[in-house]
Amino acid sequence: MTLTGVYVPLITPFDEDGTVAFGALETLAHDALAAGAAGLVALGTTAEPSALSTAERAGVLDVLNAICQRRGVPLLAGANTAEELRTLQGHPAVTASLCLVPPFVRPGEDGVVAHFAALAVASHVPMVVYHVPHRTGQELSADAVRRLAAIDAVIGVKYAPTALDADAVDLITDPPAGFAVLAATDVLLSPMLALGAHGAIAASAHLATADFVALDEAWHAGRTTRGRTLGRHLARLSAALFAEPNPAVIKGVLHARGRIPSPHVRLPLLPAAKASVDAAARSLLSTASAGVPQAGQLPQSGRLGL
Repeated sequence: MTLTGVYVPLITPFDEDGTVAFGALETLAHDALAAGAAGLVALGTTAEPSALSTAERAGVLDVLNAICQRRGVPLLAGANTAEELRTLQGHPAVTASLCLVPPFVRPGEDGVVAHFAALAVASHVPMVVYHVPHRTGQELSADAVRRLAAIDAVIGVKYAPTALDADAVDLITDPPAGFAVLAATDVLLSPMLALGAHGAIAASAHLATADFVALDEAWHAGRTTRGRTLGRHLARLSAALFAEPNPAVIKGVLHARGRIPSPHVRLPLLPAAKASVDAAARSLLSTASAGVPQAGQLPQSGRLGL
């Protein structure tokens, strides 16, 4: 199994009283899938999992598992320890776990490989490595990722390099057989897909979901002009959505568009400034006015994008 297409790592929406808005979460999930997303990600870093209680995390996973099972689409679920991996049992829609490279401790490439080899023993589902070096502090060479791919349970990598250096190009253009490289640096999605990434996990795809799907499809179909046009506009949108720590701006825009009950995030995050939310909203409208098709419109409200 090779993962392909665009996966949306869903936020955790909160009601005005700060509790999890499970109804809004369901709506976001259905909207993303209706707009063409290949699948969803539960409890990724965009979902603020460390700020959720055990019961809240279980509730989020249950809701998204039920939706993905009913619709027959893959669900990736964040799980970084053997204990968290065990909580995925009994959730048949979970296609794979999404496991972060150990942050802060910087164990070195040998330590990372040993860590995932140990997790593989504990996991009853395949694993996708989440490599985001600007957050974890741990760089991995293309060779190290290939060593991870040699672990039977590891089927892919959510790949979020800070730049497309020689190692990144090496891995994307020549991945191990049967191993999915999923682009995850939102502003670099277009060039990563152009180089051959199998798909993407993109928080920015909460907005204009159908356009991110079209971007992926354009590059895989060799439609270079369309890929460049979509990529240029969506990179600007992603830059605006990541102007403050994720997912603060995304939540601000979703709330402003009436799609979630509040823009609340939990500490240590703070809500996005109005200026950042307004700038991202303008970028979304600019994408539409530039002629980028908004196939993911919500017809009942006339709002642009998803």
